Amino acid sequence: MRVVASPARRAPRRGSAGVGARPAGFFASVYALVARIPRGRVATYGQIARMLGAPRAARIVGWAMHGNPHGSRVPCHRVIQQGGTCSPNFRAGDPGAQRCLLEREGVRFLLDGRVDFEAHQWCPERDAVPPRRTR
Repeated sequence: MRVVASPARRAPRRGSAGVGARPAGFFASVYALVARIPRGRVATYGQIARMLGAPRAARIVGWAMHGNPHGSRVPCHRVIQQGGTCSPNFRAGDPGAQRCLLEREGVRFLLDGRVDFEAHQWCPERDAVPPRRTR
């Protein structure tokens, strides 16, 4: 008679998001970084991935944005696609929601519908807020 391990006792497959797997920690890093993007600025999924030291993880950044558990504390609408276009899946049933949120923050769009990167791309070094002086 052959004994088969029950599904509950099997080790998670490699690459799955089991307990302690890399994606949970990576997602937390994504949320922390995206929370720093100031109003009126945008970043791309690839830019966020590169800043986290994982240049080929733009799609994983997208997964993190799609599953954001922090609501408005993490401004997911400020992360856009590489070409400067808004994500078509930002909000189901409302394809213009991301653009509307960005326009409320003063982000300008070019005639072809892309974000004006020259004016609005986030550069942490350039956009750093000087520390407050304490007495």
